[in-house]
Amino acid sequence: MKPGGGGRLEPLCGRPAGDGAGRARIRFGSGAEGIERLEAYFSGQAFAPHRHDTYAIGVTLAGVQTFRYRGEQRHCLPGQFHILHPDEVHDGGAGTDEGFGYRILYLDPRLVQEALGGGPLPFAPSPVVDAALLPEGSSCEAWEIDAPIDEVSRIDIVVAMANLLVAASSEGSRRPAAPAFARVSRVRDSIAARPAERRPMAELERLAGLDRWTLARQFRALFGTSPSRFRTLRQLDGVRRSLLGGVSLAQAALEAGFADQSHMSRRFKSAYGLTPAAWVSAIAQGPGFSRLGDGGRPRETT
Repeated sequence: MKPGGGGRLEPLCGRPAGDGAGRARIRFGSGAEGIERLEAYFSGQAFAPHRHDTYAIGVTLAGVQTFRYRGEQRHCLPGQFHILHPDEVHDGGAGTDEGFGYRILYLDPRLVQEALGGGPLPFAPSPVVDAALLPEGSSCEAWEIDAPIDEVSRIDIVVAMANLLVAASSEGSRRPAAPAFARVSRVRDSIAARPAERRPMAELERLAGLDRWTLARQFRALFGTSPSRFRTLRQLDGVRRSLLGGVSLAQAALEAGFADQSHMSRRFKSAYGLTPAAWVSAIAQGPGFSRLGDGGRPRETT
Protein backbone atom coordinates (compact mmCIF):
# COMPACT_ATOMS: atom_id res chain seq x y z
CA MET A 1 0.00 0.00 0.00
CA LYS A 2 1.13 3.52 -0.69
CA PRO A 3 0.20 6.54 1.43
CA GLY A 4 -2.73 8.16 -0.30
CA GLY A 5 -2.15 11.85 0.18
CA GLY A 6 1.30 12.49 -1.19
CA GLY A 7 1.88 14.63 1.90
CA ARG A 8 -0.98 16.85 0.83
CA LEU A 9 -2.47 17.16 4.32
CA GLU A 10 0.56 16.78 6.54
CA PRO A 11 2.06 20.30 6.21
CA LEU A 12 -1.23 21.78 7.36
CA CYS A 13 -2.34 19.25 9.93
CA GLY A 14 1.02 18.26 11.36
CA ARG A 15 1.57 15.30 13.65
CA PRO A 16 -0.01 14.53 17.01
CA ALA A 17 1.63 16.51 19.80
CA GLY A 18 4.05 14.43 21.90
CA ASP A 19 5.16 10.90 21.27
CA GLY A 20 2.27 9.32 23.18
CA ALA A 21 4.26 6.08 23.50
CA GLY A 22 2.30 3.44 25.39
CA ARG A 23 -0.54 5.83 26.22
CA ALA A 24 -3.98 6.70 25.00
CA ARG A 25 -4.43 10.43 24.38
CA ILE A 26 -7.49 12.29 23.19
CA ARG A 27 -7.49 16.06 22.70
CA PHE A 28 -10.60 17.93 21.69
CA GLY A 29 -10.42 20.81 19.26
CA SER A 30 -12.98 23.54 18.73
CA GLY A 31 -16.44 22.47 17.64
CA ALA A 32 -19.77 23.83 16.53
CA GLU A 33 -23.36 22.64 16.38
CA GLY A 34 -23.29 19.25 14.66
CA ILE A 35 -19.47 19.18 14.41
CA GLU A 36 -17.04 17.61 16.86
CA ARG A 37 -13.28 17.45 16.20
CA LEU A 38 -10.46 15.77 18.04
CA GLU A 39 -6.90 14.50 17.76
CA ALA A 40 -5.89 11.17 19.24
CA TYR A 41 -2.88 8.93 19.65
CA PHE A 42 -3.13 5.23 20.56
CA SER A 43 -0.91 2.19 20.69
CA GLY A 44 -2.12 -1.41 20.61
CA GLN A 45 -5.83 -2.12 20.36
CA ALA A 46 -7.48 1.24 20.94
CA PHE A 47 -11.20 0.61 20.68
CA ALA A 48 -13.58 -2.29 21.20
CA PRO A 49 -16.24 -2.76 18.50
CA HIS A 50 -18.68 0.14 18.66
CA ARG A 51 -20.88 2.37 16.50
CA HIS A 52 -22.10 5.96 16.60
CA ASP A 53 -24.86 7.90 14.89
CA THR A 54 -22.66 10.43 13.12
CA TYR A 55 -20.38 10.29 10.12
CA ALA A 56 -16.77 9.85 11.27
CA ILE A 57 -14.36 11.37 8.75
CA GLY A 58 -10.72 11.24 9.76
CA VAL A 59 -7.20 11.55 8.41
CA THR A 60 -4.28 9.48 9.64
CA LEU A 61 -1.30 11.63 10.61
CA ALA A 62 1.23 9.07 11.80
CA GLY A 63 1.63 5.31 11.93
CA VAL A 64 -0.80 2.74 10.55
CA GLN A 65 -4.41 2.73 11.69
CA THR A 66 -6.21 -0.60 11.33
CA PHE A 67 -9.86 -1.38 11.94
CA ARG A 68 -12.46 -4.01 11.12
CA TYR A 69 -15.40 -2.61 9.17
CA ARG A 70 -18.18 -4.39 7.25
CA GLY A 71 -16.48 -7.78 7.56
CA GLU A 72 -12.97 -6.78 6.44
CA GLN A 73 -9.77 -5.63 8.11
CA ARG A 74 -8.82 -2.18 6.82
CA HIS A 75 -5.59 -0.17 6.97
CA CYS A 76 -5.32 3.61 6.78
CA LEU A 77 -1.90 5.19 6.15
CA PRO A 78 -0.67 8.75 6.75
CA GLY A 79 -2.46 11.15 4.38
CA GLN A 80 -5.39 8.81 3.78
CA PHE A 81 -8.95 9.45 4.91
CA HIS A 82 -11.21 7.00 6.64
CA ILE A 83 -14.95 7.46 6.25
CA LEU A 84 -17.32 5.58 8.54
CA HIS A 85 -21.06 5.67 7.93
CA PRO A 86 -23.50 6.20 10.83
CA ASP A 87 -24.44 3.06 12.75
CA GLU A 88 -21.73 0.85 11.22
CA VAL A 89 -19.86 -1.30 13.75
CA HIS A 90 -16.07 -0.89 13.79
CA ASP A 91 -13.11 -1.21 16.13
CA GLY A 92 -9.67 0.41 15.94
CA GLY A 93 -6.04 -0.18 16.73
CA ALA A 94 -2.43 0.29 15.72
CA GLY A 95 -1.11 -1.67 12.76
CA THR A 96 2.50 -1.47 14.04
CA ASP A 97 4.28 -1.26 17.39
CA GLU A 98 4.79 2.50 16.91
CA GLY A 99 1.11 3.27 17.42
CA PHE A 100 -0.89 5.74 15.32
CA GLY A 101 -2.21 9.27 15.42
CA TYR A 102 -5.13 10.87 13.61
CA ARG A 103 -7.51 13.78 13.51
CA ILE A 104 -11.21 13.13 13.08
CA LEU A 105 -14.41 15.06 12.51
CA TYR A 106 -17.76 13.72 13.68
CA LEU A 107 -20.51 15.18 11.50
CA ASP A 108 -24.23 15.16 12.24
CA PRO A 109 -26.04 13.50 9.29
CA ARG A 110 -28.63 16.26 9.41
CA LEU A 111 -26.01 18.78 8.28
CA VAL A 112 -25.24 16.53 5.31
CA GLN A 113 -28.97 16.47 4.53
CA GLU A 114 -29.12 20.25 4.64
CA ALA A 115 -26.04 20.64 2.45
CA LEU A 116 -27.29 18.16 -0.17
CA GLY A 117 -30.99 19.00 -0.12
CA GLY A 118 -32.31 15.83 1.50
CA GLY A 119 -32.54 12.25 0.31
CA PRO A 120 -30.79 9.07 1.50
CA LEU A 121 -27.36 9.67 2.98
CA PRO A 122 -24.25 9.13 0.80
CA PHE A 123 -22.55 5.81 1.50
CA ALA A 124 -18.84 5.23 0.82
CA PRO A 125 -18.37 1.52 -0.02
CA SER A 126 -14.65 1.73 0.75
CA PRO A 127 -13.91 3.33 4.13
CA VAL A 128 -10.30 4.22 3.21
CA VAL A 129 -10.02 6.99 0.62
CA ASP A 130 -6.97 8.70 -0.88
CA ALA A 131 -6.65 12.41 -0.15
CA ALA A 132 -6.51 13.01 -3.92
CA LEU A 133 -10.28 12.44 -3.88
CA LEU A 134 -10.81 15.67 -1.95
CA PRO A 135 -12.65 17.89 -4.44
CA GLU A 136 -10.61 20.71 -5.93
CA GLY A 137 -11.21 24.02 -4.23
CA SER A 138 -11.80 22.43 -0.82
CA SER A 139 -9.51 23.52 1.99
CA CYS A 140 -8.10 21.59 4.92
CA GLU A 141 -9.83 23.96 7.33
CA ALA A 142 -11.74 21.01 8.76
CA TRP A 143 -8.51 19.53 10.12
CA GLU A 144 -7.24 22.74 11.78
CA ILE A 145 -8.92 21.60 14.97
CA ASP A 146 -7.75 24.45 17.18
CA ALA A 147 -9.10 27.16 14.88
CA PRO A 148 -12.47 28.52 16.06
CA ILE A 149 -15.48 27.76 13.89
CA ASP A 150 -17.76 30.69 13.13
CA GLU A 151 -20.98 30.39 11.14
CA VAL A 152 -19.29 30.97 7.79
CA SER A 153 -16.51 28.44 8.38
CA ARG A 154 -19.08 25.98 9.76
CA ILE A 155 -20.95 26.06 6.45
CA ASP A 156 -17.67 25.77 4.52
CA ILE A 157 -16.64 22.68 6.50
CA VAL A 158 -20.05 21.01 6.14
CA VAL A 159 -20.16 21.61 2.39
CA ALA A 160 -16.59 20.34 1.94
CA MET A 161 -17.34 17.18 3.90
CA ALA A 162 -20.66 16.63 2.10
CA ASN A 163 -18.89 16.96 -1.25
CA LEU A 164 -16.25 14.50 -0.09
CA LEU A 165 -18.93 12.01 0.95
CA VAL A 166 -20.66 12.28 -2.42
CA ALA A 167 -17.36 11.87 -4.26
CA ALA A 168 -16.57 8.75 -2.24
CA SER A 169 -20.09 7.28 -2.38
CA SER A 170 -21.27 4.40 -4.50
CA GLU A 171 -23.29 5.03 -7.65
CA GLY A 172 -26.98 5.48 -7.05
CA SER A 173 -26.68 6.54 -3.42
CA ARG A 174 -28.11 9.95 -4.28
CA ARG A 175 -31.77 9.27 -4.92
CA PRO A 176 -34.73 11.66 -4.88
CA ALA A 177 -35.44 13.31 -1.56
CA ALA A 178 -37.57 11.39 0.91
CA PRO A 179 -41.04 13.00 1.04
CA ALA A 180 -41.30 12.93 4.86
CA PHE A 181 -38.16 14.94 5.66
CA ALA A 182 -39.91 17.80 7.49
CA ARG A 183 -42.15 15.49 9.51
CA VAL A 184 -39.38 13.10 10.48
CA SER A 185 -37.19 16.07 11.42
CA ARG A 186 -39.84 17.09 13.98
CA VAL A 187 -39.38 13.74 15.69
CA ARG A 188 -35.60 14.05 15.62
CA ASP A 189 -35.67 17.56 17.07
CA SER A 190 -38.11 16.55 19.80
CA ILE A 191 -35.93 13.62 20.89
CA ALA A 192 -32.80 15.77 20.84
CA ALA A 193 -34.45 18.45 23.00
CA ARG A 194 -35.38 16.00 25.80
CA PRO A 195 -33.34 12.80 25.45
CA ALA A 196 -33.68 11.81 29.11
CA GLU A 197 -37.43 11.35 28.61
CA ARG A 198 -38.69 8.00 27.35
CA ARG A 199 -41.74 8.59 25.18
CA PRO A 200 -44.18 6.06 23.73
CA MET A 201 -44.09 5.32 20.01
CA ALA A 202 -47.67 6.60 19.69
CA GLU A 203 -46.47 10.08 20.68
CA LEU A 204 -43.79 10.04 17.98
CA GLU A 205 -46.35 8.82 15.42
CA ARG A 206 -48.63 11.74 16.26
CA LEU A 207 -45.74 14.20 16.06
CA ALA A 208 -44.71 12.99 12.60
CA GLY A 209 -48.17 12.22 11.26
CA LEU A 210 -46.80 8.85 10.10
CA ASP A 211 -47.35 5.26 11.16
CA ARG A 212 -44.55 3.72 13.21
CA TRP A 213 -43.18 1.58 10.37
CA THR A 214 -42.94 4.43 7.90
CA LEU A 215 -41.43 6.66 10.58
CA ALA A 216 -38.76 4.07 11.43
CA ARG A 217 -37.82 3.51 7.78
CA GLN A 218 -37.72 7.22 6.94
CA PHE A 219 -35.74 8.11 10.07
CA ARG A 220 -32.99 5.63 9.26
CA ALA A 221 -32.89 6.64 5.57
CA LEU A 222 -32.59 10.33 6.43
CA PHE A 223 -30.41 10.24 9.57
CA GLY A 224 -28.54 6.94 9.39
CA THR A 225 -29.86 5.40 12.60
CA SER A 226 -33.06 4.51 14.46
CA PRO A 227 -35.06 6.86 16.70
CA SER A 228 -34.20 4.72 19.71
CA ARG A 229 -30.47 4.76 19.07
CA PHE A 230 -30.53 8.47 18.26
CA ARG A 231 -32.02 9.05 21.72
CA THR A 232 -29.36 6.86 23.37
CA LEU A 233 -26.54 8.82 21.73
CA ARG A 234 -28.06 12.11 22.87
CA GLN A 235 -28.26 10.70 26.40
CA LEU A 236 -24.57 9.82 26.16
CA ASP A 237 -23.78 13.36 25.01
CA GLY A 238 -25.20 14.45 28.37
CA VAL A 239 -23.15 11.84 30.20
CA ARG A 240 -19.93 13.08 28.59
CA ARG A 241 -20.69 16.67 29.57
CA SER A 242 -21.38 15.57 33.14
CA LEU A 243 -18.23 13.47 33.42
CA LEU A 244 -16.01 16.29 32.21
CA GLY A 245 -17.72 18.51 34.76
CA GLY A 246 -16.67 16.16 37.58
CA VAL A 247 -20.02 14.43 38.11
CA SER A 248 -19.84 10.81 39.32
CA LEU A 249 -20.65 7.95 36.95
CA ALA A 250 -23.76 7.01 38.92
CA GLN A 251 -25.13 10.55 39.01
CA ALA A 252 -24.33 11.17 35.33
CA ALA A 253 -26.24 8.01 34.41
CA LEU A 254 -29.32 9.02 36.40
CA GLU A 255 -29.35 12.60 35.10
CA ALA A 256 -29.20 11.32 31.52
CA GLY A 257 -32.17 9.01 32.05
CA PHE A 258 -30.40 5.64 32.22
CA ALA A 259 -31.69 2.97 34.60
CA ASP A 260 -28.37 2.78 36.46
CA GLN A 261 -24.61 3.16 36.10
CA SER A 262 -24.02 -0.31 34.62
CA HIS A 263 -26.71 0.27 31.96
CA MET A 264 -25.08 3.56 31.01
CA SER A 265 -21.58 2.05 30.98
CA ARG A 266 -22.63 -0.72 28.59
CA ARG A 267 -24.19 1.81 26.24
CA PHE A 268 -21.16 4.10 26.51
CA LYS A 269 -18.71 1.36 25.51
CA SER A 270 -21.01 0.29 22.69
CA ALA A 271 -21.00 3.87 21.36
CA TYR A 272 -17.36 4.89 21.87
CA GLY A 273 -15.39 1.66 22.23
CA LEU A 274 -14.11 2.69 25.68
CA THR A 275 -15.55 2.49 29.17
CA PRO A 276 -16.54 5.85 30.68
CA ALA A 277 -13.55 5.75 33.05
CA ALA A 278 -11.11 4.94 30.24
CA TRP A 279 -12.59 7.72 28.09
CA VAL A 280 -12.15 10.32 30.83
CA SER A 281 -8.55 9.23 31.54
CA ALA A 282 -7.68 9.50 27.82
CA ILE A 283 -8.85 13.07 27.50
CA ALA A 284 -5.96 15.53 27.14
CA GLN A 285 -7.89 18.77 27.39
CA GLY A 286 -6.38 21.63 25.42
CA PRO A 287 -6.29 25.15 26.88
CA GLY A 288 -9.66 26.83 26.55
CA PHE A 289 -11.56 23.64 25.77
CA SER A 290 -12.12 22.12 29.17
CA ARG A 291 -15.81 21.36 28.82
CA LEU A 292 -18.22 19.91 26.35
CA GLY A 293 -20.95 22.28 25.19
CA ASP A 294 -24.32 21.82 23.57
CA GLY A 295 -24.89 18.43 21.98
CA GLY A 296 -21.75 17.05 23.62
CA ARG A 297 -19.49 19.26 21.51
CA PRO A 298 -16.39 21.01 22.85
CA ARG A 299 -17.20 24.50 24.11
CA GLU A 300 -14.66 27.28 24.42
CA THR A 301 -14.20 28.64 27.90
CA THR A 302 -12.58 31.78 29.22
